[in-house]
Amino acid sequence: MEENKKKLVTILIPAYNEHEVIPLLYDRLVKLMNEQTKYDFEVLFVNDGSKDDTLELIKFLRKKDNRINYVNLSRNYGKEIAMIAGFDYLKGDCLVIIDADLQDPPELIPEMLKYWEEGYDDVYARRKSRKGESILKKFTSWGFYRTLQSMTNIEIQKDTGDFRLLDRRCVEAIKTLRESQRYTKGLYSWIGYNKKEILYDRDPRAAGKTKWNYRKLINLSLDGITSFTTSPLRWAAIVGIVISVVAFLYGLKVILKTLIYGVDVSGYASTMVAILFLGGIQLVFLGLIGEYLGRAFYEVKGRPLYFIDTYNEEKETNMKK
Repeated sequence: MEENKKKLVTILIPAYNEHEVIPLLYDRLVKLMNEQTKYDFEVLFVNDGSKDDTLELIKFLRKKDNRINYVNLSRNYGKEIAMIAGFDYLKGDCLVIIDADLQDPPELIPEMLKYWEEGYDDVYARRKSRKGESILKKFTSWGFYRTLQSMTNIEIQKDTGDFRLLDRRCVEAIKTLRESQRYTKGLYSWIGYNKKEILYDRDPRAAGKTKWNYRKLINLSLDGITSFTTSPLRWAAIVGIVISVVAFLYGLKVILKTLIYGVDVSGYASTMVAILFLGGIQLVFLGLIGEYLGRAFYEVKGRPLYFIDTYNEEKETNMKK
């Protein structure tokens, strides 16, 4: 009997104010799950403190489909924390992470499962195109991935998001990484294991509005850089050394002109420009150091990453996570 037991696939869906798109997502997932009779499925929603009817809709779907489970966070923690909460509560032999907005097609999951069966631990989807996104968004995303790659010795997967299949051992590995300032896209690369890339065209959002704005994207980018490299600090030191050497040589030139040739050195305006320039550089570098120090400040507190209000219909009392 044990030999004939089907493998369980968990589909993890972080959701924040997604009541408009969840019915469309559910219909496509049901079709997929009914066709893939080789596997059992669990659909695990993580409600990230939604303020609309997202939670009520998930509860309604659960009443008619016992494959659906949900984790209801005590407040809005952000997608990165919502995902690790899902990692902690999933039951599957493998995990597929997909956004609720249907920009990533669920129909790609069978291909992911095929490569998983061939022995790959991390089957990630790389975007060939990104429909519905502005040129600025595409350009900044392109630049960020390549900037991060140039700063770290870890091979960062370019033009990829969270849409991927992870073997259970990848899930367990990421669960051990409890940092609060999370950049999960980098953690997928950091843990290693056997990876496989598949290409796809990303669709526009099916319904509703995006929850991302440039402020959140900048914060996520800073988390990515400060989590995986200290290169900015090294570059700050190098720039400081270069400026110091240039200033020393220029100062030496001024002293020699005054002592040897008796030339009066004037230049109030140029002196003020140099002072303001160096002051600006110092403030930038202090801000850079502050970014790293601030993240260390949050980490040393050792606070739980999240609190759970309910898991399915039960109130969660275990606050150890």
